[in-house]
Amino acid sequence: MIKQYKLRFYNFRLVIFLLAISFIGIQLVGTAADYLRTRQLLGVIIGVVFMLILSLMDYSWLLNFQWIMYGFNIVMLLAVRFFGSSANGAARWVDLGFIRFQPTELSKIIIILFFAKFFMDHEEDLNTLKTLIQSAVLLVIPLMLIYVQPDMKNTITVTVLFCILIYIAGLSYKIIGGVALIAIPLAIIFLSIIVQPDQKLIQDYQRNRIMSFLYPENEEYADDIEQQNNSKTAIASGELVGRAFSNDTSVTSVNDGNFVSENQTDFIFAVAGTLIVLLLFLITFECIRMSLRAKDLAGKIICCGVGSIVSIQSFINICVATGLAPNTGTPLPFVSYGLTSLISLFMGMGLVLNVGLQSSAYNKELQKKGQKSDTYFRKEEYL
Repeated sequence: MIKQYKLRFYNFRLVIFLLAISFIGIQLVGTAADYLRTRQLLGVIIGVVFMLILSLMDYSWLLNFQWIMYGFNIVMLLAVRFFGSSANGAARWVDLGFIRFQPTELSKIIIILFFAKFFMDHEEDLNTLKTLIQSAVLLVIPLMLIYVQPDMKNTITVTVLFCILIYIAGLSYKIIGGVALIAIPLAIIFLSIIVQPDQKLIQDYQRNRIMSFLYPENEEYADDIEQQNNSKTAIASGELVGRAFSNDTSVTSVNDGNFVSENQTDFIFAVAGTLIVLLLFLITFECIRMSLRAKDLAGKIICCGVGSIVSIQSFINICVATGLAPNTGTPLPFVSYGLTSLISLFMGMGLVLNVGLQSSAYNKELQKKGQKSDTYFRKEEYL
């Protein structure tokens, strides 16, 4: 379960990047409300503790419980369905009394672990119809439970995440091309349906967000697009350092004037600077680098999966804040306020660190030691 590793194989560079971006996140969240700064700091501390523990736990041992994790994931999502508390028209949280827990955030980490083991077990027959159908069914069950919350942003995130995982596992380019030929027309048909006023596929507020993005000049959607317009203004005024860290002493936070709402969560990039983008890129890069050193396919998938969550959510959040995508409510990893998301991401990073500790270089060193030990005992027997 917990193994002894050599300290020089620990990726301290990744840890430094994570602590740096988390510290900036604490400061940014604090510009919205002082009490949120304390909560965010608590979330970072808890997340770092989980990260350190998981970084020392053999991920190969954890993957032996893949079906238990899958079942636990389904139970969590069902709990949201039947006992979840609602906010803004969506039931995405489970109220445990002392904390509100959003299972979907942890679900993404579990999905990565499950499919890392599943795809490694089916590495030889991944491109067969049987394996592809099995993996699709295993994905659809949690995906539908996320979709009906309703939670469109995480439905899209998990779908894209799965596509990345199965690609990393070795999906044939012929199959990718065939799926693309089917998926692209279906996506066009889906978009043409949801823009209709009497459609039933998505909620009205979701449709309004899409329509405000497609037709920003339409006065009917003025209220929906105003938040993004204000966000772009705040980003421009903050320049490279970000509005929260600017030298403007009169208004250090756009939230003080109610200029951009939810600037501690969905629109936190409006008060952030370009350093955030650099740190997010470096974190993703380190995850990819760790994947190239992984001892097996499962480790490679774990690193790429966790890195994909960071990059996908960062891309969506920044696109929304800059007006390049409809408003989705996607948090900025390690920066936005939200303890469940923050702790879950740190847990994912703990797994990445463990993959790095068991890298191919580490295993080669162990093999050399084993060979030297065998040679020594053979000499003893000869003497």
